Amino acid sequence: MLTEKQIEEIKEHLDRAQKPLFYYDNDADGLCSYVLFRRALDKGKGVAVRSFPGLDRGYARKVSELNADYVFILDKPDVEKEFFVTMQESGIPVVWIDHHDIKGLDVEELKKEFDNLFIYNWSKNSGKDKSSEPVTYGIYKILNRKEDVWLAIAGCIADHYLPDFIPEFEKMYGEYWGKDINEPFDALFDTEIGKIAESLNFGLKDSTSNIVKFQNFLISVKGPGEIFEETSKNYDFRRKYNEIKKKYDFLVEKAGKEIEGNLLFFVYGGDLSISSEISNKLNHKFGDKIVVVAYKNQGIINISMRGEKVRDILEKVLESGEFENASGGGHENAVGARIKAEDLEKFKEKIREQVRSGK
Repeated sequence: MLTEKQIEEIKEHLDRAQKPLFYYDNDADGLCSYVLFRRALDKGKGVAVRSFPGLDRGYARKVSELNADYVFILDKPDVEKEFFVTMQESGIPVVWIDHHDIKGLDVEELKKEFDNLFIYNWSKNSGKDKSSEPVTYGIYKILNRKEDVWLAIAGCIADHYLPDFIPEFEKMYGEYWGKDINEPFDALFDTEIGKIAESLNFGLKDSTSNIVKFQNFLISVKGPGEIFEETSKNYDFRRKYNEIKKKYDFLVEKAGKEIEGNLLFFVYGGDLSISSEISNKLNHKFGDKIVVVAYKNQGIINISMRGEKVRDILEKVLESGEFENASGGGHENAVGARIKAEDLEKFKEKIREQVRSGK
């Protein structure tokens, strides 16, 4: 995790920033990280960064549009070098807070090249400090605002992590927790705060204007009881949540029929990309299976995989060299990938071979 020195440095950056711009990953961990900062600081704007292609030069225009004097990147490992170049040319300090291993960029070289770039990544910390707590966890520890513990819990369990401040949350919001919660997915799928965490991910599937409304709503609420309260402030969010939840439940039920031995491989299409959320639910329901959910979208397949050591399985498949322009990676038991649509059947067969061999 972050050291005391790093925490103090981040606080100093926050104090210096008068008009900070927070770029955050388009999921509940990223969203909660931003909202925790915004609620504590009462300043700044937030921009959700879509999963692909990542934070590139195109997003840099927001800095000038919003007249920002500081940039914070939260929970987003996919940042193109050109973005840092643009920020340096503009004289804007960049504070990058993350918990992922960063691929494609050399962190130490970046620090040498860009004197306006400050990187705080606990996956890169050496020795005993290396850890994988979500960014929400780190932000909560920096701010230490007990009144926001429910948001911190939501961000953590949505990122498959049970934090050490659960007792604080239970003391304040016991009715939102449950009994025999031993795994993150137990919390996500079997508790009321889990329902809220799920809804945060769904809320980010809306239009940009409605996401801005959603951010502002979360910044203003006093507690978890207001999330699903029927008010005009959260009307668009509730509408979108109910719409997605209906489709999500249908797809999860349909996917449950696609089991072949130790493999569940489900393919779907349409206008809604929720492969990560579907694979999480299926992993909770069928914990002994390797779960693969493939979403077809305009010649590209977005893939979410869950299960024991699925990262090893994915790496072996992609390292075969048979999938041109494929990419993928993630955590040991949860990964994502992208392949060309014409490679889907070949990819499925390679996954099937790996699962059958038990390697």
